[in-house]
Amino acid sequence: MNQLYFISSPVTSLQGDITVPGDKSISHRAIMLGAIAKGTTTITGFLEGEDCLATLNAFKSMGVAIEGPVDQRVVIHGVGKHGLQKPKQIIDCGNSGTTMRLMAGLLAAQSFDSELTGDSSLLKRPMERVSRPLNQMGAEVVTTDGRAPLHIRGGQTLHGIVYEMPHASAQVKSCVLLAGMYAKGETRVIEQSITRDHTERMLIAFSYPLNKIDDAIVINAANECQGTDIIVPGDISSAAFFLVAATLIPGSDLILRNIGINPTRTGILQILQQMGANISIINKKICGEELVADLHVKHAALEGIDIPPSMVPLAIDEFPILFIAASCAKGITTIHGAGELRSKESDRIAAMVEGLQQLGIETEAFEDGACIHGGVLKGGVVDSQHDHRIAMAFAIAGGLAKAPITILNCANVATSFPTFVATANQIHLAIEETYDVN
Repeated sequence: MNQLYFISSPVTSLQGDITVPGDKSISHRAIMLGAIAKGTTTITGFLEGEDCLATLNAFKSMGVAIEGPVDQRVVIHGVGKHGLQKPKQIIDCGNSGTTMRLMAGLLAAQSFDSELTGDSSLLKRPMERVSRPLNQMGAEVVTTDGRAPLHIRGGQTLHGIVYEMPHASAQVKSCVLLAGMYAKGETRVIEQSITRDHTERMLIAFSYPLNKIDDAIVINAANECQGTDIIVPGDISSAAFFLVAATLIPGSDLILRNIGINPTRTGILQILQQMGANISIINKKICGEELVADLHVKHAALEGIDIPPSMVPLAIDEFPILFIAASCAKGITTIHGAGELRSKESDRIAAMVEGLQQLGIETEAFEDGACIHGGVLKGGVVDSQHDHRIAMAFAIAGGLAKAPITILNCANVATSFPTFVATANQIHLAIEETYDVN
């Protein structure tokens, strides 16, 4: 079997003016709500990564006519809230936890039975966190020892519940809200800490009312989504790799255009700025329901910090590259309250700590985080554990290291950033893609 791996070599400075692919979270949600809307939805800037294509193909399999993607543009002919049809086969979510968890909320309310599966990585991820609240609402969602495949029995009558989130998870929150669009009475979701709010903003964009009452998000079944035009901004999670690279590589000066700066996603900016990064937010504007801006980053020396636990949910997907930033900062960086990282596409705490240790960085893992001593990255070989964000983080590390870094098992980069290597090399990183035949 051919395995894709990266060889990333040291570079002297980064320069450029670039864009990154559309936001993955927004692209998923635009497909889902467009599919169950009345009328036509046009999405511009859609992320043509494997995760979002898994969502798109799932709705095609349920009878939704979808044109594209062509040049990041998708046209969806919505079938209405009750127009989905029984899929002819098991729905394959690939590597996408967002696809599986959010679709579980929609499918729990349908008239037909369905089953959700995925790749070997997704089959290891915890799914009782969505089956539990859905079953409380009257659904019949059966996991496989707490994990996928998910077996969902159709024809159930859902009723609204008050659900207090036990953990910070935008995917679980979104799952319950989507099920609440079909449930009798009100569904209230209460968050203990802030998580990304793309679902709430997307519902408003599709003219579906929801309310914020005290600390609860409230939705009911009395409405329909209406087709609309959605413009997807650049994904700050993808931009984060280049923000860190340009910060750490001397002489760098980089502009990233049209990046989503939703306030529930800007933890990466706040953490880097607390560490001493020189990042300017310029040309702010509102695009639909989302905030968008250009990010101008120049080289700056970083200092290690204790990352506030309140920042963790606002940067949960960016921690792999934050580990790299910490490894090159002066002093010690500590992370706590990030146990969710152990349940991502890989155990990201273990993968990053192991990789940094192999590259000569003193690092200690905690159950909910890590302690990273800033130092000098050596060359070497690390395993991404088939995790796209781990692979890209260590590819950036190669540009900072004293010798090339080889990163194993990089094929899943295509799930979120299929043009990563081309974009990186455009700004003068030196990343080579190659295949190993096993």
